[in-house]
Amino acid sequence: MANPIITFIGAGSSVFMKNIVGDILQRPALAGVQIRLMDINPTRLEESAIIAGKLVKTLGVPASVTTYSNQREALTGTNFVVVCFQIGGFEPSTVIDFDVPKKYGLRHTIADTLGVGGIMRGIRTVPHLWSICEDMMQVAPEAVMLQYVNPMAINTWAIAEKFPKIKQVGLCHSVQGTAHELAHDLDIPYEEIRYRSAGINHMAFYLKFEHRQPDGSYKDLYPELHRAYAEGRAPKPGWNPRCPNKVRYEMMKRLGYFVTESSEHFAEYTPYFIKDGRDDLIEKFGIPLDEYPKRCIEQIENWKKTSEQYRNADTISVKASHEYASSIVNSVWTGEPSVIYGNLRNNGVITSLPNQAAVEVPCLVDSNGIQPTYIGELPPQLAALMRTNINVQELTVRALIEEKREHIYHAAMLDPHTAAELDLDQIWSLVDDLLKAHGDMLPEWARG
Repeated sequence: MANPIITFIGAGSSVFMKNIVGDILQRPALAGVQIRLMDINPTRLEESAIIAGKLVKTLGVPASVTTYSNQREALTGTNFVVVCFQIGGFEPSTVIDFDVPKKYGLRHTIADTLGVGGIMRGIRTVPHLWSICEDMMQVAPEAVMLQYVNPMAINTWAIAEKFPKIKQVGLCHSVQGTAHELAHDLDIPYEEIRYRSAGINHMAFYLKFEHRQPDGSYKDLYPELHRAYAEGRAPKPGWNPRCPNKVRYEMMKRLGYFVTESSEHFAEYTPYFIKDGRDDLIEKFGIPLDEYPKRCIEQIENWKKTSEQYRNADTISVKASHEYASSIVNSVWTGEPSVIYGNLRNNGVITSLPNQAAVEVPCLVDSNGIQPTYIGELPPQLAALMRTNINVQELTVRALIEEKREHIYHAAMLDPHTAAELDLDQIWSLVDDLLKAHGDMLPEWARG
């Protein structure tokens, strides 16, 4: 069997690239992979190439690594496309998405998925994803796109609308990551957990969460999760001391199901937790305002040290990550089946959500590609909450498809967190300010 070609667009995301390439190179069927790295930043591209080359050397595999500055050249004849860029970067775009809303009293934690930050990120990101799709249709029409860019649901929806023939899946690590967290909270080995999740990206819920018993049967863990929260045994301290993870347990208490995305994310997808003049809520639920900028600053500082270490090291240690990319590549390429959680166009998979929406569901992956599992109807309270987010996603996609600037305002107007804090005049003024601040990072029709 020939060796697959995998192209990374946005390969300057060096730590992410390292994790994915490390996973791929540890799979025997993929050891001879041709890795193509493309980025517009020559310094970061060089750093990533050094890391990838040293991973190949460390593992002693016959893989090759090539760098590109031209997107279409990098995509020509490729089998898989891993997309991992951030348009506008931390500075200026992320800073704008946090600082401009603050002038209106609108505060955020992550601001990359929904809300005015997610809307702006979608408007500046989707056109670049479409440019990749255009090139793929010309030079790699059968390639599979593994899309790791936020806002995931908006991106996936917009690609499916404009380029329905592109084989794509949006990927996130929140489902498997949260399952590990809950196993930790309950002192149960992760390997003994079984779960089934469905919904939309960053707002999918575990419909089942179970523990394998010695006799091979499975026990429902929701009663124990409720008890642990009521008795203060959960959540246990997590990886980030700024994020105590109470929001999700509180939502489980109210809705009956646990959401797969983190508390710091989820706090800004609803109108309940971040309110001007209600710092008691911020303290009670441990909501880490401005969390994403803090992480960005920390990651930039850490990278200054880490990149030099990688540059000087002869070999690089390799650990398996929780990402799905290598599993997908292996299954599509070899036919060996695997199950992942992916984001795809709904098309009736979840009957209580719109057909055109992007949903996150379990998928079978083999030589036939990525095949979503039929879910049917969700509990009504979960579907209703998801639809409040889908409204924002749909209007953002409609703005992009139709190039209608007014739909950006409509999306912000219907965002749950924004609408809970600001009146209509404030929302219109805020969007004006955001469009003006982003300037030529946005498509011409959207500029303020």
